[in-house]
Amino acid sequence: MKLNITKVLALIFTVFILYLLFWPVSIAPVAWESPKSTGYTGTFEKNNRLDGMEYLSIEKYTEPEHIVYREGWLYAATKTGAIIRVREDGTGLQKIVNTEGRPLGFDFDNKGSIIVADPLYGKHGGLLKISNFENSDGEIELLTDTVDDTALNFIDAVVVSKSGTIYFTDASQRTKAKEIGDVGRAGEIDILENSSTERVLEYNPVTKKTRILLKDISFANGIALSTDENYLFINETGKYRVWRLNLETDQTLSTKEESEFAEVHIDNLPGLPDNMMAGEEGRIWIGLIMPRNDFLEFSSDKPFLRKMAMRLPAKMLPKGAGYSHVIAINEKGEVVEDMQSNSLPYTNITGVTETEDVLYFQQLNDMNAIGWLKKEDLGF
Repeated sequence: MKLNITKVLALIFTVFILYLLFWPVSIAPVAWESPKSTGYTGTFEKNNRLDGMEYLSIEKYTEPEHIVYREGWLYAATKTGAIIRVREDGTGLQKIVNTEGRPLGFDFDNKGSIIVADPLYGKHGGLLKISNFENSDGEIELLTDTVDDTALNFIDAVVVSKSGTIYFTDASQRTKAKEIGDVGRAGEIDILENSSTERVLEYNPVTKKTRILLKDISFANGIALSTDENYLFINETGKYRVWRLNLETDQTLSTKEESEFAEVHIDNLPGLPDNMMAGEEGRIWIGLIMPRNDFLEFSSDKPFLRKMAMRLPAKMLPKGAGYSHVIAINEKGEVVEDMQSNSLPYTNITGVTETEDVLYFQQLNDMNAIGWLKKEDLGF
């Protein structure tokens, strides 16, 4: 009996379509109204200000996702779980600690300890304190991994006030980063679902209590304090915007309800905002890790399409192309700096660490390096 190639191909195609339509997946995408992107126009018109970037080697370590400058050292959280530090001239590279997870955002408290958000630490991630690291490997203390008796599944960003209060984000309640085992993949899944279950929290190191400040965010990412520390700025990656939260209230606020204490600070960004870092002269730096995605724009009100996309292999998951783009805003919500490049190998920039003379660039690509530019060369 002759093999009917046409029928075989038709059967394969039918099976593939049925798979895309009905195979069970772990997400339940939510319909939402995406603002129409204005692209790289106006304030965000394409430029090449990042083209002269130079690189500081961090040897075997990769993906310095978050960088903090302190007393002549650059501290970086890396893919293998190590927090490292290196001098500005590239000397003295050393490992501070390895959490055996994936440290993301971190900051220093007023006693010199490092406060770390690690979503792959322990059972389901946690907020950690690293101390006594000057002469040996640092000691790890779990500060919190729950709130209101529920697990924090995707601890992400951290900032510490001068008084010692710790503010941090839980990037998702539904997407469990530890179970997935890869924070990048977990982030893609959560943004694809866009269920807005994420939260901003406060940890009091005196009372050791954790409370929710703001909820119903679509992938709560980088955070920064205002100069007077009365406000908290939060990147909402899944909806291309930044929130401004007044810290004077003791209420738990929601992005779904109007409040005088929480408002959108800047909206409709041309890329996905990732980390946020306070810089000099009131600048708040934001890394736009990748451009907005045409598929996500088109399917924002078509959740069934996003569910179908989830059935594709991870490498086929629709996402924006690699691009190099950072901005700085001020506390009024105005864009004061915009720097881009379409030719750098240093793509997927998550944020910027500003010192008196230099900008250092955080990233999630495979380069074993920290990018940097002198501010005087950029016209600062």
